[in-house]
Amino acid sequence: MDLFKENENHEPSLEGPLADRMRPRSLSEFIGQDKIMGPGSLLRRAIDADRLFSMILWGPPGCGKTTLARLMARQTSSNFVHFSAVLSGVKQIRQVIDEARRTRRVHRRATVLFVDEIHRFNKSQQDAFLHHVESGLITLIGATTENPSFEVIAPLLSRCRVIRFEPLNRDQLLTIVKKALADRQRGLGKHKLNISPKALEHLVRLADGDARAALNNLELAAIYVMSRQQPSDSIEIEDLEAALAAKAPRYDKSGDQHYDLISAFHKSLRGSDPDASLYWLARMLTAGEDPLYIARRMVRFASEDVGNADPYALQHALSAMEAYRFLGSPEGELALAQAAVYLATAPKSNTVYKAFSRVVQVAGKTGSLPVPLHIRNAPTGLMRQMGHGKGYKYAHDYDGGFIPQHYLPEQLQGNLYYFPKNVGYEKTIKQRLDHWRSLIQKNQENKAKQDS
Repeated sequence: MDLFKENENHEPSLEGPLADRMRPRSLSEFIGQDKIMGPGSLLRRAIDADRLFSMILWGPPGCGKTTLARLMARQTSSNFVHFSAVLSGVKQIRQVIDEARRTRRVHRRATVLFVDEIHRFNKSQQDAFLHHVESGLITLIGATTENPSFEVIAPLLSRCRVIRFEPLNRDQLLTIVKKALADRQRGLGKHKLNISPKALEHLVRLADGDARAALNNLELAAIYVMSRQQPSDSIEIEDLEAALAAKAPRYDKSGDQHYDLISAFHKSLRGSDPDASLYWLARMLTAGEDPLYIARRMVRFASEDVGNADPYALQHALSAMEAYRFLGSPEGELALAQAAVYLATAPKSNTVYKAFSRVVQVAGKTGSLPVPLHIRNAPTGLMRQMGHGKGYKYAHDYDGGFIPQHYLPEQLQGNLYYFPKNVGYEKTIKQRLDHWRSLIQKNQENKAKQDS
């Protein structure tokens, strides 16, 4: 059992990899995951109060899952056991359970079990935890890079809270790299190395949200500049390219090229050119653009430029974004390409976009117009006495599920904002809407005749 126990006084070896040496030693050093670790968050309160619950830490590599588990081990008074699903099987699980029983009986201490890469356990191995998690004998903390919905059995998943980790952003990675360069005890500070701004940006871009990758690449670059025939104390972009065999693209995410490429991509989609759309997509991806940024732009495009001409376009764009979140690069990039081709070849309509823009302007100019009485909520007798809901016609009671009546405020009655095009599915919407509007027009004409 000692092979599996977490050494609470464990310190990374000063001779180990830089990424391991720079692991945070306290929660105050932990960088990133502000949503789940911020002040007052559920997980932070549970750690501070030493009341850990069973959970699955789900996120991409190098975002802090194992690091946070180690920090929780330092904070808890429970017996903390750590083992990897890659190296352990049912036999080891049974050993952990037996030890947990003994620890609770003899020392009156609970057991927290951390399972790294829990998705590698098969169904029978996961089943071995189930009863003991439910009974409270162990508190299970699993870490996985895969979607728990697919990789963790439903009964076990229902007994754990899923904690979603996000990739580290640019500023967080910059902080981690700079800290490693400055730290004289655990980092590279004793070598007094500098890194040029271009090299630093390239290093962070290559890491793609992965702190471990950033620190591993920094260490390789440091070894390269210090071991060549003419050692240097500065890591330049050329050094990084040579050490990592990864050429830096000529691309600035905050510069003109960033906006020019996304503009070219958007306009190629709008122009129904799948070939150009794929080209600009590939240009951005190979240059290091954030794939999720591209995915978000496609979701926006689906509503702005395709709209109801093809209502499925929005579903395709959202599915591509989720597929990329699930698969990551490079596998997930194909889903983005598929969505780009779908959007480029879909019928186009910006009528929803234009209609909403008109309505936003009208709402801003007219202020808080009163809701017509007949469509107000009437949950109480007093409200009904005041006329709320009086005269409202329930559409389902009429042929075709439609009956002419007004829904806009009195000052805006008769105004039209949405004008569908005669294209794609919007053609069907137009036919339906033209029919309904003609019924409303006839109803108004009949009322006018009756009033006269």
